[in-house]
Amino acid sequence: MHRRDVIIKRTRFELRKAEERAHILEGLKIALDNLDAVISLIRKSKTPEAALEGLIENFPLTKIQAQAILDMKLQRLTGLEREKIITEYKDILKEIEKLNAILASNALVNNIIRQELTEIRKNYADPRRTEIMAETKEITIEDLITEEEMVITISRQGYIKRNSLTLFRSQRRGGKGLLGIKVYQLPEADRATKGKAVVNLLQLSEGEKITTVMPVKEFKEGVYLFKATKKGVVKKTSLLAYSNPRTKGINAINLDPDDELIGVKSTDGTKDIILSTREGLSIRFNEKNVREMGRVAHGVRGVKLQQNDEVVSVDVLDEKTTLLTVTENGYGKRTKSEEYRVQSRGGKGIITIKITPRNGRVVGILQVANEDEIMIIANSGKLIRLKSSNISTIGRNTQGVRLIDLSEGDKVMGIARVAETETADAEAE
Repeated sequence: MHRRDVIIKRTRFELRKAEERAHILEGLKIALDNLDAVISLIRKSKTPEAALEGLIENFPLTKIQAQAILDMKLQRLTGLEREKIITEYKDILKEIEKLNAILASNALVNNIIRQELTEIRKNYADPRRTEIMAETKEITIEDLITEEEMVITISRQGYIKRNSLTLFRSQRRGGKGLLGIKVYQLPEADRATKGKAVVNLLQLSEGEKITTVMPVKEFKEGVYLFKATKKGVVKKTSLLAYSNPRTKGINAINLDPDDELIGVKSTDGTKDIILSTREGLSIRFNEKNVREMGRVAHGVRGVKLQQNDEVVSVDVLDEKTTLLTVTENGYGKRTKSEEYRVQSRGGKGIITIKITPRNGRVVGILQVANEDEIMIIANSGKLIRLKSSNISTIGRNTQGVRLIDLSEGDKVMGIARVAETETADAEAE
C-alpha cells in the first residue's frame, strides 16, 4: 500500500510539472507562429511591463506565457532551436497522456510496482549475512565493543591516550584550537589529560620511543610498508613480514646510531613517493626504484640532505590531490601534486615551501583532498581541526597562511588527516 501511495504521489507531481512546462511551450509556440508581430510589439514597447501587457492583450497568452516569451533568448529564434521547441512540446504532450493513464489505471500502477521491486532486487539483493547456527560460541570482549573512530595521541614523553573523534569539532583556519587507537586497551580520557605511560602497555627498550602508529586490519599479499628515516634512508618491505609480532616486538629496519624512523606508509609497490624535509625541500620518485627488502635490512638513500636538514614526512601520492605543508609557527598551504615533478631517487629535491623566520621550519606534509579534514597539534597540547577546503592552494615557492593561532613560545609538533568526515551537525562554529 505504501509503495502504491509513493507511485501515485510521484506521478501526480510529475504530471503537474509536465503540465506547467507544456503551458510555457504553448506560449512559445504561439510566439513562433506570430514571430514578426511579436518582435514588432516588443520593439515598440517602452518598458518590459508594457511589452508584457501588450503580449497578453494582442495574443491568447497568459501572464506566465508572456513572461516566458520575454525571457526567451534570441538564439531560440533560429531554425534548429525552433524545431527543438516544437519537438519538446510534442514529447511533453505524450508524457502528460502517459501520466494521466497511470493515474487512471490500477493495473498500470501494479505493473510499475513490479518493475521497481524487480530492479531493486537486481541491484541490491545479497545473500544472508547473519549465519544461523545450532550451537553457541563464547563471546569475547571484542564482540561487545562498538566500532568508533578514535584520535590516538602519543606524547614525546611516552604517554598515550585515545579520544572519540567527535570531541574535536571542525574550526576555522587560524583559530586557537583545543587541548587534546582504534584500540580498546588504550585508556580513554578527556582532551586535557595526558593519558597513560606507554611503557605500561608495550615492552619498550630503554630510550626507545614510538614514532609511527599504523592501523592494520589484515595482513595480505601485495601490500608493502614503505619506511623513511630522518637521514633520508628509505626501505620497502612486504606487510606479511610483520604478521607474527612477538611480545617485545620485531625488527623493522636496521638504523644507523644517529638516525631514527620518521614515517611508515602502506603501498601496493607501484606508487610515487614524496619525502619532505625540515628546510622546505621535497623529492618525488616512484617506489619501483626501491627494491623489496627484508625486515632487518638497512635501506637505500631516498634524498640527499643538506647540512642540518632532515626528513620530516613521507607520503604515497594519489592523483588529483594537493599536498598540505605545515610549519612550526602555525603556517601552511596546499600545493597541487602535479607541481612536484618525478625525479630520480637520491636527489636533492625541489622547494616545497619558502622557509622564513615568520613561518618557521617544516613540521610535516600531508596529501589531502578537498573533502578531507586535518588535525594540527602544538607542543602545549593545543589541537585544531580544519577543513582542507578552507586552506589556500598556492604555488611551491611561497610561505603559506596562518592555520593555527599559537601562544608565544608554542610550536606545531604534528599534523594528521582525519579518517572520516563528521556530519553537518558538528561543523565549524
